[in-house]
Amino acid sequence: MTTHDPLASLDGARILLTGGAGLIGSRIHHRLRQVGAQVTVLDNFSAYDDSTFELLGVDRTSSEVVHGDVADEDLIRSLVGESDYVVHAAAYSTVAGCTTNPAIAFASNMAGTDIILRAVAETDSVRRFVFISSAQVYGNGTGGDQAQFFTEEMPTAPLNLYASAKEWGERHTRQLLTKTGTDYTIVRPFSVYGEGQVPKPDAYSWVIAQFSMYAALGQELPLINGGQAIRDRIHVDDAAEGICRAMVAEGASQQILNLGTGTATTVCEAAELVQGHFPQAVVTDAPRLGQDPLGGYASIERMSAALGWTPEISLGQGVARYIAWMNDTPRAIPEWLRKEKNRVSNWSAQESK
Repeated sequence: MTTHDPLASLDGARILLTGGAGLIGSRIHHRLRQVGAQVTVLDNFSAYDDSTFELLGVDRTSSEVVHGDVADEDLIRSLVGESDYVVHAAAYSTVAGCTTNPAIAFASNMAGTDIILRAVAETDSVRRFVFISSAQVYGNGTGGDQAQFFTEEMPTAPLNLYASAKEWGERHTRQLLTKTGTDYTIVRPFSVYGEGQVPKPDAYSWVIAQFSMYAALGQELPLINGGQAIRDRIHVDDAAEGICRAMVAEGASQQILNLGTGTATTVCEAAELVQGHFPQAVVTDAPRLGQDPLGGYASIERMSAALGWTPEISLGQGVARYIAWMNDTPRAIPEWLRKEKNRVSNWSAQESK
């Protein structure tokens, strides 16, 4: 018996995927190709070095790949005008990077989003626009020092430039596309992890990748604020599936949807899962970072109803998959991380800047 693919209607559809060479974007691209979609990947290839793009399975020479920037208005108008769907995943995406380079962050995350949205609003060909926002828009929520259960109806309270830009992008999407009658869906991914994720300096939130690599190198696993922060960790394959379904699901029309598992996991529990594969790994306390949200987990009731789906990969399964991939791909561990020493002291210094 053949199971109907919920994305079957995308067979032959023309899809513009911005940021399609990143961790999530590359998985979206792979999933869309499975159903026969005609995907154009737009990326400026600034997020990683060539070796990381290779690990993500990105072929920069492919006819489907356009090396360009969302700030190139002429290019965007041309690509959008040839598209049935637009998925906007491109972003300058680390909190530390946005704080250090606000001009670059503005050009990518706000000006670039505006250019994409205006192009979408001005064409009749686009059936739905999907904006990839972030759970960071919730900030610390409304519970003081308590971890939160985030629902889409909660007020947003971003704590950093990256989250503020995402909140603005959500508002701009609703205001601009509602006015023109263009369909849209906004998704708020929680903590995405999975095979292919390579840590960046100062990107403190990529805990599964960082802890796995630290453990493999015999380095300590730093627990920020004692490891009590809560996160909702969703595997990248599940995140990509949810985003793809948001393109076509009738219930996702003009909705804001959390994209998470609905399961709360502390950083300490994540470390323990990694220690299950590396019993010799040790943990150490690290200071809390001021722009890092206290954390929480997603209400997924609206997402499940809209998409007719819930994530399938448990955190234990996802950690095992990541470590197996890392062990099979030791070159994935970046050289800067291999050389890093006195990590907790370094983090304290960064926090004092």
